Amino acid sequence: MKLVTRAALGWPASAAPSQTSTKGVKVHYEGTAVSTKLLTDHNACLDEWKNIRRSHLANTAEGYSDVAYNYAACPHGFLLEGRGLRKRTGANGNQALNQAHYAILGLVGSSGLVEPTDAMLSAIRDGIELLRKNGAGIEIKGHRDGYATACPGGPLYAWVQKGAPRPGGTTPTTPKPPAAKYEPFPGASFFLNGSRPALGKRSPIFTAMGKRLVAVGCGRYKVGPGPELGQADVDSYEAWQRKQGYTGAAAKWPPGRTTWDALKIPNV
Repeated sequence: MKLVTRAALGWPASAAPSQTSTKGVKVHYEGTAVSTKLLTDHNACLDEWKNIRRSHLANTAEGYSDVAYNYAACPHGFLLEGRGLRKRTGANGNQALNQAHYAILGLVGSSGLVEPTDAMLSAIRDGIELLRKNGAGIEIKGHRDGYATACPGGPLYAWVQKGAPRPGGTTPTTPKPPAAKYEPFPGASFFLNGSRPALGKRSPIFTAMGKRLVAVGCGRYKVGPGPELGQADVDSYEAWQRKQGYTGAAAKWPPGRTTWDALKIPNV
């Protein structure tokens, strides 16, 4: 990895807000004309990056605390430090999107220099891997994923959709997310007060259960679901047991282990 640090650029420590983790990384482009001079003059790349930061800091309407991106990548394969590691980006479109992904800019645009070089793609990949070691999750997306924009342009976005492979190598294997864990069946007595439903009992399990019942089309709620067991929970679960093929007394409250496992209620 060929890293150009903030210190080498003559910049102070970033004033951007800290953020220790994200779902992953989003890739961006400049969205304007970019000079092809960058292909033959690395100093022009550094000037381009400095100008981007200068324009962001001058944008009083947006109120940037620093250049919007965590890193940029130039045609010569250098990774240029922006906000850097564990800093919230300002590039993804709004606060919620900025909190979801870190950001790397490829120094290409909508005209002039539009095609990323293999060296640039390798530098972006370097940045992705560096961010993954420092809090980024496995997602690799383009700016247009989740926000109405042409960014990061056709060529870069096509590369992102392939999984952002390192040029000349193989497509990287995306780590598999951990297997989902489900709330284990707590036993029929958990749902009862004697032989009757334990109406009024409070537990986060009931909220998780109710949300799953709504998701599978069996919700019978006017309000909720919530942590207190109510008649709507009973009616909803009995609808789920009927949907699973049970009839009569077998479909009545309380939940059974088979239907509980099939509902896949997430751990709470």
